[in-house]
Amino acid sequence: MSRVILLALSEADVRTHCARLAVGVSSIEDLLGGGVRLVCQSSAGADTMRHKLQTAVIRGDVVRERVRPSKHRR
Repeated sequence: MSRVILLALSEADVRTHCARLAVGVSSIEDLLGGGVRLVCQSSAGADTMRHKLQTAVIRGDVVRERVRPSKHRR
């Protein structure tokens, strides 16, 4: 099962739900058309989020912003 979920919510709302449900977050990125791409730390956490936030799950294709890693590591 995938750890990735596309949600029609703000990043702040997603972080609040994850904290309340004790779901670990690997990353969250904004989507160009609105909403966020959430990557949970476990597939079980992703299943929990999909179940609890089923009305906010985005189905279909989305446009992601191209992200390039920094060349300078600290």
